[in-house]
Amino acid sequence: MFERLVPARALAIILLLGLSACRDAAFKAASKRDTITDWKAFIAQNPTDENLDAAQARLAELEFEEAKKAHTLIAYKRFLERHPESGQARAAAALLETLRFNAATEKGTAQALRQFVREHPDGAHRDEADGLLKALELREVATLDEPATLSRIAAQNPDDPRAAEVSTRLDEVAWGRATSPAGWLSYLAEFPAGSHRDEARTKLLSAQLDGLLVSGLVEEAEALATKSPLSKNLADWPQRLAKAKAMNALEATKDERVRRALPSWTRRSFSDVVKSLQAADPMDRWQAAEELGQFVSVKAIDPLLEQVRLARNALVRQAAFESLQRITRMLPRTVAEYEVATRLEVLAKTASDSQLFLTRAVLLDVSGQLDKASAEYQRAWDPQSPDPMVLRRWMAIRAERRQFFSGAVTARQLAVWAKELAATSEVPTPPTATLTARELCAAFLNAKAASETIAAAKKEKVEFPDDLESFEVRAIEALKLSQAKLRDAELMVLEQDARARVCGNAAVAERIAAGEGERLAALGALQQKPPKELGLLLELVRARDASERVRDAAKP
Repeated sequence: MFERLVPARALAIILLLGLSACRDAAFKAASKRDTITDWKAFIAQNPTDENLDAAQARLAELEFEEAKKAHTLIAYKRFLERHPESGQARAAAALLETLRFNAATEKGTAQALRQFVREHPDGAHRDEADGLLKALELREVATLDEPATLSRIAAQNPDDPRAAEVSTRLDEVAWGRATSPAGWLSYLAEFPAGSHRDEARTKLLSAQLDGLLVSGLVEEAEALATKSPLSKNLADWPQRLAKAKAMNALEATKDERVRRALPSWTRRSFSDVVKSLQAADPMDRWQAAEELGQFVSVKAIDPLLEQVRLARNALVRQAAFESLQRITRMLPRTVAEYEVATRLEVLAKTASDSQLFLTRAVLLDVSGQLDKASAEYQRAWDPQSPDPMVLRRWMAIRAERRQFFSGAVTARQLAVWAKELAATSEVPTPPTATLTARELCAAFLNAKAASETIAAAKKEKVEFPDDLESFEVRAIEALKLSQAKLRDAELMVLEQDARARVCGNAAVAERIAAGEGERLAALGALQQKPPKELGLLLELVRARDASERVRDAAKP
């Protein structure tokens, strides 16, 4: 047996020697012909050959020579793609840079040179390109409309006589982009000595005056206009003031038919509603916050913001937020933007705690800046003390963006908050039964909102549908516990006063709905038999009524 193995081993050795000889022959053959095609074939057919590195090096040399003969951008780019680690890579990159630099200088535009600098930030021609670019940009200032570019040019050329032209152009571009109160405020902050500063201030004054006029605060508006020297720039101010005075006079009419169509027909006075925000019973406070949303007035914004920031009961804060949404939606767009932007400007200088971050978030939210609002809500968030109003807003924002699973995760957090509130609520006693019932009402209604959000998410295609089942269980637990505890507390409240209001009391909502119906009917009757002031009345309704249905009915 041993004798039979010997020839086999010898045969293997002979085969190995033969293969080695073949490979050597292949390498020698490729070397002899020394063409790109032959070296590519050798590399493809002999991937493990000991001469592979030498073959690849020679192929790179030949392809670099070919690229130099072509001397084009494409040729050098292809070479670098194929041989990024070769000995010729640096030379190829330098040649490529030179070609690009020459092309950029031949075009002779700032855009071409900026593109070159972006592609070769550390290239040998960088300094020369920067010098050419500065000169070109200064010549092209009048055509530039990108503030960042203009600011950079001004910073890079502080001593150039043409720098003033850059500053002027930057001023013009910035002003051209300032098309809203936020933009006008930003312009004034960035260009305190800008050529359009009076124009910006005049526009802001106009928006402020409009806010007072639409709110019926005619005397305040007139006093502000008299005090400000910029009001002389408002060519139509006398007409606007006269129109607002006529509307105020109409609101004081004794004509019963007209009065029934006015926004104030079924409302309490503004001062009474604001006073109710300080009531002892949280239900009075959240219903007052709800009713305050019926005043299309800039005066209502700060009292509502204060409730959002400071109220302890979650339903007071939720009602205040919803009223803020309604008011900012019903105010003229420029007025709403002015009221939000000016408050945000003040908060930008003072916001340093969670309550002020929350105020910023709410202002951004009601003005539709949801991305910024979400970031501010996050800054205000305290995991140790979850805020149900913030959770409700996150739920709504995510639902609007069709982020159903994320919304359900937030709903689960809200359900956890509601359950913990219910579980830790004190056993109601006669002196505190009402306050306990109001807290449990907040827990119950928020648990209900969480449950509805999760149920809605289950109808959609989401990432982890199985998780929604456990979320729903948690929400139902919170709903049942809070409802049971609420029932116990309200039974004690009713024992003390059989006419006491309980959770879900909709007296204010019903009064608002009834008032809307009465105003719609009154408008219809007036349009059938128009009084002489019908045109002014319809204009007043479209400006000051908080009901979209009534506003629509008042359209000409």
